Amino acid sequence: MRRLAPLAAAVAAISVVLSGCSSGPDPIRVGAVYPLSGTQGPGGVEEFQGVRLAADLVNEQGGLDGRTIELVPIDVPGADAAPGAIDALAKRGVRFVLGSYGSTISEPAGYEAFRDGLLFWETGAVGSMPGPGPGRLFFRVAPSGSVLGRAAVAFIAERLAPLLHRNASSLRFAVAAVDDVYGNSVASGAVSEIRQLRLPFAGEFRYDAHRPDMPAVVRRIASARADVLFVSAYLEDGVALRREIVRQRVPLLANIGTSSSYCMPAFGQALGRGAVGVFASDKPDANALNLGGLLPSARALLERARTTYLARYHQEMTAPALSGFSAAWALFRSVMPNAAALTPGAVAAAALNTRLPDGGLPNGSGLAFARPGTPDAGANLRAASVIWEWVGVDRRAVVWPRQFSTEPVRVIPFGS
Repeated sequence: MRRLAPLAAAVAAISVVLSGCSSGPDPIRVGAVYPLSGTQGPGGVEEFQGVRLAADLVNEQGGLDGRTIELVPIDVPGADAAPGAIDALAKRGVRFVLGSYGSTISEPAGYEAFRDGLLFWETGAVGSMPGPGPGRLFFRVAPSGSVLGRAAVAFIAERLAPLLHRNASSLRFAVAAVDDVYGNSVASGAVSEIRQLRLPFAGEFRYDAHRPDMPAVVRRIASARADVLFVSAYLEDGVALRREIVRQRVPLLANIGTSSSYCMPAFGQALGRGAVGVFASDKPDANALNLGGLLPSARALLERARTTYLARYHQEMTAPALSGFSAAWALFRSVMPNAAALTPGAVAAAALNTRLPDGGLPNGSGLAFARPGTPDAGANLRAASVIWEWVGVDRRAVVWPRQFSTEPVRVIPFGS
């Protein structure tokens, strides 16, 4: 794992360096609030690196009408630091903010941005978007947790069940989730899809992330006679839950999780054979996406971004990095240039009027925001998600949907 403290210190100085190098028209200053340290630091750093790459590539092409993008980053390791970070940006005259990787950070940051009259552009977090801001000054480019939960259940019911030679209506679905804004958002989508498809529901099992009793949680799941288990967890508790499922030999036909745990490389590294055959519903990595699902312009941009990112950071673009890059690119290249003025209100209006087709962004997404007053206000209705499968020890692949898959879906029996 990379050392975060030196990087966080370097990031804190980026705005000063860029400001000192600026010549010509005043730059467009854009805040960036991400966890660059703490437990969410690794993913937060990667998402910010994607955002920074997007700003650099835009600046190489002349910026916006000759004005460069100047990022003003602030390390926000947790929810309690989010309001102060937004207020600090507002006091410095920053009117646009990118963030935030973490759902627990996104909610208070979005609230405070609306209070301060700033536009908040969520690049990666999947939690809920409460309050008056969504669709007005709060937009999310990445898929919501609810979308990821729904996609997971739909995949099992519509794609995996036939491969198991089972009718989905004969399978008992259960949901296990960490009890916070992230877990609740994702779990609610899974439960809604189970009910909408009228699938047998074995129960919902919530737990405290700080004091989880995984043996007890898994015993309850086993007692419910679940065939399919959907999990919304963070890495540590997600690994612990899966280990306990394997230890107790719960006879699941399918186990699928989502972002922040089941899709992460560290999940497979920690579990080894215990992860093989597990699925995850999440965003794609840059090197695990079938390019045939992208429009030519997005394909060319992804290749350029991958090459530059690899040369700069000596690693491939992960899902957070690609999500940050794609969302920032959409703001800088598709939304801001069409705004009547570079004010939060005008850019928000341009966002609501911007349309990009599916596959128009390098991560497979398009762009179409739900308007204020609608159930999904502020959400990108064309955000792309994929289904991963752990197809071997420490090896995963995108297996669904077909236009993005790099390998076929496999039925790997429990314990193989």
